[in-house]
Amino acid sequence: MPALDLDTHLDTDLSAERAHLATSRAALRRMRERAEDLFATGDQVAGDAYAAETLGRTLARRVAELADDPTTPLFFGRLDFAESTDPDTTDPATTDRDTVAGRTIDEGSGAGASSSDHDGRRYHVGRRHVADERGEPLVLDWRAPVSRSFYQASARDPQGVAVRRRFGFSNGVLTSFEDEHLNRGEELGTTSRILAAEIERPRVGPMRDIVATIQPEQDELVRADLSESICVQGAPGTGKTAVGLHRAAYLLYLHRERLRRAGVLIVGPNRAFMSYIAAVLPALGEVEVEQATVEELISRVPVRAVEASAVAVLKHDVRMARVLQRAVQAQIGTPTDSITVSDGSFRWRIGLEPLHRIVEETRGEGLPYATGRERVRARVVSLLQRQAEARRAESPSDAWLRRMGRCRPVVDFLDAVWPALTPEGLVHGLLSDPDRLAVAADGLLSDTEQALLIWAKPARTAKATRWTAADAVLIDEATGLVERISGFGHVVVDEAQDLSPMQCRAIARRSEHGSVTLLGDLAQGTAPWAATDWRESLAHLGKPDAVVVPLTVGFRVPAAVVAFANLLLPALAVDVPPAESLRHDGGLDVRTVSDLTSATVAEVRAALAHDGSVGVIVTDDAVDGLRAALAAAGVATATADDVAAAERVTVVPATLVKGLEYDHVVVVEPAAIVAAEPRGLHRLYVVLTRAVSRLAVLHHEPLPAPLLTAPRLTASASALG
Repeated sequence: MPALDLDTHLDTDLSAERAHLATSRAALRRMRERAEDLFATGDQVAGDAYAAETLGRTLARRVAELADDPTTPLFFGRLDFAESTDPDTTDPATTDRDTVAGRTIDEGSGAGASSSDHDGRRYHVGRRHVADERGEPLVLDWRAPVSRSFYQASARDPQGVAVRRRFGFSNGVLTSFEDEHLNRGEELGTTSRILAAEIERPRVGPMRDIVATIQPEQDELVRADLSESICVQGAPGTGKTAVGLHRAAYLLYLHRERLRRAGVLIVGPNRAFMSYIAAVLPALGEVEVEQATVEELISRVPVRAVEASAVAVLKHDVRMARVLQRAVQAQIGTPTDSITVSDGSFRWRIGLEPLHRIVEETRGEGLPYATGRERVRARVVSLLQRQAEARRAESPSDAWLRRMGRCRPVVDFLDAVWPALTPEGLVHGLLSDPDRLAVAADGLLSDTEQALLIWAKPARTAKATRWTAADAVLIDEATGLVERISGFGHVVVDEAQDLSPMQCRAIARRSEHGSVTLLGDLAQGTAPWAATDWRESLAHLGKPDAVVVPLTVGFRVPAAVVAFANLLLPALAVDVPPAESLRHDGGLDVRTVSDLTSATVAEVRAALAHDGSVGVIVTDDAVDGLRAALAAAGVATATADDVAAAERVTVVPATLVKGLEYDHVVVVEPAAIVAAEPRGLHRLYVVLTRAVSRLAVLHHEPLPAPLLTAPRLTASASALG
């Protein structure tokens, strides 16, 4: 085809795609307007107040799900399926389009229909389903079964796809497209210009979704069945966080009603991280997912104190679960006398033997303690009821049953053999009383460990106690022993390498009947109790048979930065494969400087000449001083917690940077970061892998020993990218 004709053809194609985008946006707007109209009039069609409230919540959720961001592409790809050459295949022109577009494509629950079901058809793939006024699909949800071919089809296995088209956008405007003729063996893979541009696009603000760039190995994890629990050992930049969030979105699409009832929970390491990822699921139309840190999840008591690290480590030890279990069991006593209950002119008596039987049977049922107490009460009342029925020849009323359950002899019996217990009271009593702790910890904790746990000056009551974060973990464990904790249908846990055994158990209580997606990197474990083996963590989570999948190929962090950070791996004492990167752009600059503050200010100014965000990572005690120095130089900065701030520069304490990403990262004095905590080298590994374009390492003190083999780079144009 002559060049002029080719250009005309491309321009015509581009104009047609832009017209389809405009049509799709108009259709989405109509869908939202219809939902808004229904929301406004829903109370007029509901049968009663409860129905009106339920309908209102449903419609409000639907309105929120249909929100459109004009700066975000409504679709990012297109699939053109080949015409069938099989004479027995149904002619696409005679296929019931409503059936194909509705039930087969958008509501399928399996891997999707065979490719022959889509012969000759064309589908645009985007973040959500958009239909025209007749119900015809204009954009297919990326989670629909047929959309899987957009991520999985290849030249080797086209899956019926003739052409896969990717679209390039700028601020919501469609600017280009790129075709792969899979049926001719053409496949761009990671050399795709549009794919690379989307992965490398500078970022400011919260994390974005990756639906346009999901890779085949990521897609397999995203589409894992709801019944499967999986653990992703993901090296820096491999997209493990995005995989977990997109799996949550996929499962909500596939099991909408089930998970709407059971709930989906996202657990992260700190509030800065949770703020960073908070916009991803709403951008995918999922607005009803609970997101919390571990501390927020177990916040039954206010944390108002800090304790020695050795004490906190002991409280996070899994042996404490058995200590607490023994302490609960020790509350259950043995009946010592019969019960006599006055009932008007009647007196009912329950002998010692049946009371023994009630307590032992209930103890053997393994119920939560509070449930067991009520079970004992109910069984005692049941024996009283039998006597009353035998004498009166009629069944007592519900009011009579309630009165018997609250009468003094029954309550006294309960308080003697199964006394009322609160989780806070249990932990307070255990840590206040050396004798009680000694009984519960016998054979589990040494005398020295018991002495560490006992409070020197305990508060008089649980309510007056100044609890620590580790105490909150114990109280959550006690809560699970005393009462039932509601769970979720699916839980995604990010940065899971820093979960202690007791924190794992807290999450396990909330996913007992659901599945888990565990995300993390053992090399990035910085907590004193950080995991060294995923199998141990999975056992504590109650999912010992979950498959562990490594992700080692990164798409975000440049290869030079990954290679520099990998120098630390031999010193981290964890068995993980080294990270690799497909990014050969970006830059690494490692410099010795005489004045850290002035060099940092100069580096930030140089970074601002490029697009994207700038993260300055320092020890926690250096944050305020460096922010002041940047402010004096006229550079506005934000804090790690304020991901929505307009400022491009964020000064981040090293302890809060886990999971965050910045286009340009300035690391100030690695030796100080290492010296600040026992697992300082692990922290430095985290810090060095936050850059997605350029990394500058400024130091006055010598670099930590594992990095001394690093090339000495200068701030050249090539190094700065």
